[in-house]
This record gives sequence, structure tokens and C-alpha cells, in this order.
Amino acid sequence: MARSKKPVQTTIEHLAVTDLSSEGKGVARHEGLVVFVQGGVPGDVVDVQVLSQKKNFQEAKITYFHQKSTLRSEPYCQHFGHCGGCKLQHVQYSEQLQFKHKQVLDALQRLGKVSIGEVEPILPSAQTRFYRNKLQYSFCNKRWFTPEEIAQQTILEGVGVGFHVPGRFDKVLDIEYCYHQIDPSNQVRLGLKQFALEQGFSFYDVWLQRGLMRTITIRNTTLGEWMLIVQVGEPEMEAIGQLMEYAKTAFPFLTSLFYVINQKGNDTYDDLDMVLYHGRAYIREQMEHLVFHIGPKSFFQTNSPQAVELYRVTREYAGLTGREVVYDLYTGTGTIACFVAHQAQQVIGVEYVPSAIEDAKVNAQLNGIGNTQFYAGDLAEVLLTPGFLADHPRPDVIITDPPRTGMHPLVVDTLLSIACPRIVYVSCNPATQARDLAVLDAKYAVKKIRPVDMFPQTAHVENVALLELR
Repeated sequence: MARSKKPVQTTIEHLAVTDLSSEGKGVARHEGLVVFVQGGVPGDVVDVQVLSQKKNFQEAKITYFHQKSTLRSEPYCQHFGHCGGCKLQHVQYSEQLQFKHKQVLDALQRLGKVSIGEVEPILPSAQTRFYRNKLQYSFCNKRWFTPEEIAQQTILEGVGVGFHVPGRFDKVLDIEYCYHQIDPSNQVRLGLKQFALEQGFSFYDVWLQRGLMRTITIRNTTLGEWMLIVQVGEPEMEAIGQLMEYAKTAFPFLTSLFYVINQKGNDTYDDLDMVLYHGRAYIREQMEHLVFHIGPKSFFQTNSPQAVELYRVTREYAGLTGREVVYDLYTGTGTIACFVAHQAQQVIGVEYVPSAIEDAKVNAQLNGIGNTQFYAGDLAEVLLTPGFLADHPRPDVIITDPPRTGMHPLVVDTLLSIACPRIVYVSCNPATQARDLAVLDAKYAVKKIRPVDMFPQTAHVENVALLELR
């Protein structure tokens, strides 16, 4: 006779939250299971409702507070808890920094078993609100409704312009005010929404993959320049012209105004033609003495002031004297390469996105930097191409700044074979960085690390590690 399963406990009372997870959820323990508590903060004592049960953990939400943590902070955004963009607003910023610092150490030491020489304190962000220089808002013909709206039994229909609700690609939370980007960012979003409604323009339907208004991307720089990219889902040229004329007139501060017609199944437009309707084809950003051109497809760190601090740490760890050959892997638009070039003999940047390499060449030329070379292609293939290392001077320092997935195993193996004296590894994902460092441990020692907070109010953290050949 089959043994009956133990029924899932749907509520837990007087649960003590003791930690934060890497995703920013509260962590508690009950009857041998880890309980991830939405909105929980270490020091909370709460009653919770269990939402899901897995083999080793449960997901739960708070139903009652017996004790609120002294580490709590009052969320300032009306959309907190629904949007998912700033999941740590309810945690004091000083505690956010401690949590992120611990997250890096847990990934490297506990999971990756990496031995670290020196651990420098996390570098806080001077700005904790309005720090982003790029936001993308989605238009949706059926917006997401909050539990409060449902409880009020209002008319549950309408369109929305905002961010996709976590776990729902087809639903958008209508944003009234966002604290991510300085104004007039909010006015641009709300103005375009109102104009589209007045003109009767259709909002995008993800399921049917049609509708005129699809997304807008708003970019700005510390020099006060603004770029607006309007992505439309239908080639309705008359409507597009009206939309562009409205944006041009209503937002005279725009440096660049683009539109792109996208009839694909996803919102990416790197492979599509961008149409410059008004203004300049780029905006400019300044970092120290350097000026960078940012086009509609250019990658650039989304927290400009903190990016300067991140690159300063990177340059410091590189320990350049002016005589070194530097390889800058995953160079992107060449920001790090240009940032360190004046202290190096030569910098060779490699990036798999051809358009980014073209931006890198422009940025180097713009700043009068003549000791850089940039190559487009898959990093593993470029570095392993017969003759590449023979045709170029071997590196004294390698800087690598890969995407969240970390470095490809072939790239890691190539770094081991090159045996460069010093590697500076910049990462936006401590977990994949720990994985790569564990492999590089065969030849390299991690001399020191420094976490850098690029994204306040979120669980994300960057980390810079200095590796030296054993």
C-alpha cells in the first residue's frame, strides 16, 4: 500500500527571518526546510502563507507581523511589491550593502571554494535613486491589475505602459512614476501614452504580435543629453509620422529621436534598421577626461557615475605603469579599453558584437587614443585563431568583463594556456565568476576583490577580482 504524502502546511506562525537570499527574499527555516519569504527582512518575526512547496524549500508571503526588523526602510515607490524592479526598497541601504558584500563572499568562498587574499569593503553608490541612464518601457493592450485594484472591484480592463510583471511576459504594470531615471523621463512616457490614446493608436498584443505602440527606450547622460527610441510593431507610416512629430515638438530637449519598426516575435532591435527622425545620431557621456558617443544600439553601463568608480577600481587592480600590453576581453564599446589606454603601452580589445567594435573604434578616435586595436568575433575563436597570439604581443595584463553567464569554458582554458601575469576579472554575477575562478585556480591566486554596488535597491552586485599567476 502506497504511503500517503504529508500534507503541505499552508500557514506558518511566528517565523523568524534570519537572512536574505541572492534574489533579495527573506530567508527563514522551519522543520528542516528553508522558507523564502517575499518581502522579509532579517529580524522580522512573521506569520506567512506558503505559496509553493519544493523538496528542500518553500516559497511564502507575509500575512502578519509580530515584530518588524529594525533594518527595514519604508518603500518610497507606490509600485513597490508589484513592479519587481527595486526589490530591496524595504531594506535600509547600509544593510543592502552588507547583504551584497556577503553575497559575493558566499559565492566565491562557500560555493566556489576560492581562496581570497584581501577583501576590500564594498563600494557604495553615491546615488540610490534616479541613477539609471537607460530605461525601456513596454506598451500593452491588457495591463496587469494589482490585488488592491481587484479587491476594489474596479473595471478590470485597459492598456498600460510600464514594466513586465515578474513571470508574466504578456502583462505590463502601468507605471505612474518611476524613481529609476531623472525627469523628464516620466513626462516622456506619460506624454506618449496620452497622445497614443488620444489618436486611437493600438497598443501591442504579445499573443497576437500586433499593435502599433510596442516599446520606448529613454537614454540620458550626465551631460544633459537625451535619446528617445520608439519601437513600433506595425509599418503604419502615417501614424508613425504623427507620433514622431508629437515627440519632436513636445520634448524639445531631445538630442536624438529614433524609431524602429519591429515585426519580430521579440523586442530586440540590434538586427533592425534604426531611423533617425530628428537630431543627432548619438548622445555623449563623459567619464573623467574621456567622452563617449552612445548610439541607439550601443551598450553602456546604466549607472554612469558609479561606472567611473568601477573602472577606477579595475584600472587600479591592473597596476599599469605605461609599459604593459593589455588585452580587454568582452570590450563592448571600448569603455574600459579607453579608460586604461593612457596608462598602457597598448590595449587590444575583443568583442563578439561587430557594431560594438565599430563604436569602440569611434570612441578611441574621438579621444585621441592611438594605442588601441579592436577585433570583432567570438572570443574563444579569436584567441585560438592560429597566428593571433603570434601576430600580437603577448599580454602583461588581461581585463575580462563578461556577461552574466560568465566566460565560455574555452576562453577560461585559453587564459590558462596564455599564462598572463595578471588578470582583472570584472563580473556582474558572483556565481558565474566563482565558477570561472575555481577553474583558473589551477594557475592563479585571487589576491584581492572589491564588490561594487552598481544597482541600489536591487539584489544585483558587481565584483572586481585581481588574479596573479602563481
